[in-house]
Amino acid sequence: MPSYTPPTKDMQFVLHDVLEVSQSDIPGYDELDRDFTSAVLEEAGKIAADVLAPLNAVGDRQGCTLENGVVRVPEGFQAAFDQVRDGGWTALDCDPDYGGQGLPYLISSAVGEMFSAANMAFNMYQGLTHGAYNAIHAHGSDAQKQMYLPKMVSCEWGGTMNLTEPHCGTDLGLIRTKAEPQDDGSYKISGQKIWISAGEHDMCENIIHLVLAKLPDAPEGVKGISLFIVPKFLVNEDGSLGARNALSCGGLEEKMGIHGNATCVMNYDGATGFLVGEPHKGMRAMFTMMNEARLGVGLQGYAQGEVAYQNALGFALERLQGRDVTGTQAPDKPADPIIVHPDVRRNLMDQKAFVEGARAFTFWGASLIDASHRKGDEEAEQMVSLLTPVIKGFLTDKGFETTVLAQQTLGGSGFTREWGLEQFVRDARITMIYEGTNGIQSLDLVGRKLAQNGGKAIMAFFDMIKAYIKDNAGTDADFDAQFLDPLKAASKDLQAAGMYFMQNGMKNPNNALSGSYDFMHLFGHVCLGLMWARMAKAAQGALAAGNGDSAFLEAKIATGRHYMARHLPMTATHLARIETGADTVMALTPEQFASAG
Repeated sequence: MPSYTPPTKDMQFVLHDVLEVSQSDIPGYDELDRDFTSAVLEEAGKIAADVLAPLNAVGDRQGCTLENGVVRVPEGFQAAFDQVRDGGWTALDCDPDYGGQGLPYLISSAVGEMFSAANMAFNMYQGLTHGAYNAIHAHGSDAQKQMYLPKMVSCEWGGTMNLTEPHCGTDLGLIRTKAEPQDDGSYKISGQKIWISAGEHDMCENIIHLVLAKLPDAPEGVKGISLFIVPKFLVNEDGSLGARNALSCGGLEEKMGIHGNATCVMNYDGATGFLVGEPHKGMRAMFTMMNEARLGVGLQGYAQGEVAYQNALGFALERLQGRDVTGTQAPDKPADPIIVHPDVRRNLMDQKAFVEGARAFTFWGASLIDASHRKGDEEAEQMVSLLTPVIKGFLTDKGFETTVLAQQTLGGSGFTREWGLEQFVRDARITMIYEGTNGIQSLDLVGRKLAQNGGKAIMAFFDMIKAYIKDNAGTDADFDAQFLDPLKAASKDLQAAGMYFMQNGMKNPNNALSGSYDFMHLFGHVCLGLMWARMAKAAQGALAAGNGDSAFLEAKIATGRHYMARHLPMTATHLARIETGADTVMALTPEQFASAG
């Protein structure tokens, strides 16, 4: 049975030594002192480790079942959901006007990492509700907010997002779900949606579906999409539940992973719905929550890497196999633990370096969202918009890769259900697909985000890197050589890739788009390189001041050196691939792909 230990020490290090949250001018951050964040993280960690993690294998093994139109969740999920809900964990960063606690999104993200690592499928139920809450909070009428949000904040009512249909996924302009206006101002929603996470279940007394549909006079394409609230049970004016709406779960998807979450086919048969925001502006409402949702998926990716790494490390410390080539380490045992072997160390260091860098990157992204929302910082909003596809795409690609590395550490044991690593691999795989596939993330990054606002965000990113290097250079030769010089070289590779797109993308867009995936990874490596430089600098400062756990801080610096030496040089490889252009990618005709058949 796998285990999970909340990484609260590392979270505290990132929050206070790297991001220095309590010194930030973001409203609400002044309350985030070490004692407060420690109390929140320690209590959340107990829930994650003691309540959610033991149910992870249960949910995977049992899955969800559909009985007479009702989805039954795995054994123990209801009691755990009640405990999470009653503890106020679903309301951390929600608006106090609707029963929320009003904490920064950053704290919600840290708690979300622990819950996702412990039981990703379970945490999706409240995660989807939070996404629906965000959309209604941003675009709903005052009456809609008062009617739906208090019970969504408490998770007495669940929430979903209904986008995909059987014939279309990313190209939402092709949706066929219809919304027919009624005399009373409501709409009749008819159509089918698929892959709806938490679309039907028995843990909440009501589920508030947000459904994309088209009005009869809708323009073609995405400009004709509207957003509707479609409750499972209609809500009376006094807030009580009324009649069952004309919607149903038509089936459960048989999936590779996240078996504990109900992924539903949802049928709307003239269901009563209510317009959110303006007609034909549904995509704008939906994209309100996309930065947070995609950051949340990036978080899921590295969270699965974290729990997989922990279990791989535990195995490597105990598993006896062979002897250390430099000399026996455990003479009283028949063999040395496998962690003595260089290749196992490489494997574990790769996992550790990624997970800790990804955590810092994601927490930084969450702080940018807070700066945008809490103080109206337009530069922060532009920066997180630029970084969102990198957080989602790079961290989920590498998060999945990390679970595979962890599985490999266990050898044959990693391939068996008993040890749990194969579940982490399967669960992590979906993060590369939903909330927009990683290919789409890379196209969004190169095709839209780089040029937004005249390229102000990417230029601000480069200026930030240059300023960091200038401000920290010259005081420590080892730090310069091991952190700043590699970061500078990687940043130059990123700039060269951007220049290639500018020079070659206009005359042949395929030159840019065929290199977009490499660019996303190149950008991700630079971001983690920046995070590792900042973490190493903070660790050096803490050591010099005699603050903190010296073993932890020394390990932090050594892990950072590993990333800078062994992973950051990949930026040169990605640049070389980008500069080959589209010739080899587009060389075959569609027919030639099947020519060997």
